[in-house]
Amino acid sequence: MNSDGPAANDGLRLIPFRGLRYVPERVGSLAAVTSPPYDVVVRPDGLHHLESADPHNIVRLILPQAPTPEARHRQAADTLARWLAEGILAPDPEPALYVYEQHRDDILQRGVIGALALSGPGAGTVLPHEDVMADIVADRTDLLRTTAANLEPLLLTYQGTGGAGTTTAIVERTVRNPPLLATTTEDGFRHRLWALTDPADLAAIDRDLAGRQALIADGHHRWAAYLALRAEHPGAGPWNHGLVLLTDSARYPLRVRAIHRLLHRLPVAKALDALHGSFHVQRLDTALPEALETLAEACAESNAFLLAGDGALHLLDRPDPALLAGTVRTDRPDAWRALDATVLHATLLDHLWQIPDTPDHIAYIHDTEAAVTQAERHGGTAVLMHPVREEVVRGLAREGVTMPRKSTSFGPKPATGLVLRSLTVT
Repeated sequence: MNSDGPAANDGLRLIPFRGLRYVPERVGSLAAVTSPPYDVVVRPDGLHHLESADPHNIVRLILPQAPTPEARHRQAADTLARWLAEGILAPDPEPALYVYEQHRDDILQRGVIGALALSGPGAGTVLPHEDVMADIVADRTDLLRTTAANLEPLLLTYQGTGGAGTTTAIVERTVRNPPLLATTTEDGFRHRLWALTDPADLAAIDRDLAGRQALIADGHHRWAAYLALRAEHPGAGPWNHGLVLLTDSARYPLRVRAIHRLLHRLPVAKALDALHGSFHVQRLDTALPEALETLAEACAESNAFLLAGDGALHLLDRPDPALLAGTVRTDRPDAWRALDATVLHATLLDHLWQIPDTPDHIAYIHDTEAAVTQAERHGGTAVLMHPVREEVVRGLAREGVTMPRKSTSFGPKPATGLVLRSLTVT
C-alpha cells in the first residue's frame, strides 16, 4: 500500500507507517519514557517530574527547554536524531496500523493509530469543534517542521456501526493476541499496542472508514499544524498525512472533562469585586469534591463557575440575562450562546474582567487540583468549569460552529511516546 499517495476514498483513510518506538532494552521502562500530551503537562512541576523520570522521556521532544522557540525546536530535532543514532528509538521493520488499548478500572478505550490522509476526496470529513490560538499553532507547526516527525497522535472519534469486517471488529479480534508492548503508567492506566500488517485487515479498515466523519476530540492545535505543513508541501508526500488515534465512540464512549482557566494577574478579591451584582455569588464552605458537585447542580439551571485561589471556593451562577444579551454575540446558534465557555470569555473575561487571552494572563489547566494549587501559590484566580456534554460538542461541530478555545477535554488521552511517526523514514 502506497503510504504517500492521495486518498482513494471519500471519508477517513488511515495509512500504515513504520512506527518509531522505544527499544525496551535501552530505557529504564516504557512507563518512565511516556508523557501525557504536551498541553496536559502541568508546568513547571509536571515537566520537571517527567524530565527526571528518565533521561529519554518523550517530554524532551514535545516540550524541549531552551531560551527561544527556535532553539527549543532545534534541540528537539537534535535529540530525536541522537536517540535514533544511539538506538534509543528505532523504526519498526514494516509499515503497520497500530491497535492501541488503554484500561483502568471501568475505563476501556481501544482504537487504531495510523497516518490520516489530510487532502484529496473526503478531506473535509474531520470536524474540529474548538477555536485555536495562533501562537500555539505556530509553535507546534515549527516543532513538527524542525523535527520532521509527528511526535504524538491526535485523538479522533467516529461513530461506528459494528458488525463483522468493521474496524472495531478487527480491533477486538486483534487484542486477543500478544501485544507488541504493554506498560502501566503512574496514573494507573495500562497501555497495550499491537501492529496490524495483514493486507486483508488493512483493506477492510479502508472500506469501513470510507464515508465516515471524525470529530477531533483532542489536538486542535496539532491538527491546524498538520494542515499548515500540508499547505507548505503540496502534492503527494509524507506531509500529506498526520498521526492520529481513531476510536469508535459508539463502542468506546469517551469521557468529557472540563479545562480550567488560571488567571495569573487577577486576585480572587478583585475578580469578585468586578462582578457588580452581575452574577449570584456564594461562598461554599465545603471541600473541592463537594463544591464540584454543587457546580454541576448549578450548571443544570444556568451558566455557573467556581472561583478559587484565596483558600475558599466561590460559586458564580445565575448571570443577569440583560448582561448576557449585551455581551454574547447573537449570530451563533442558541446552543453556542448558552455554553459556559462562551459566557466565560465574552462576559467575564472580555467584559467584566477585561483580561486578554494571552499566555501572560491566562493558562489552561486540565487538572482541577493543580489549577487551585497554582492559583493559591501565586495569588491568581482559578476558574473551574463543568464539562460540556458530548452530544452538544458533536452537534455544533456538524453545524460547522466552533466552540471557544479549550472548551473540552476528551479522554482518556493517548499516552505520548508509545509510537511516533517520522516523515523521513519510509
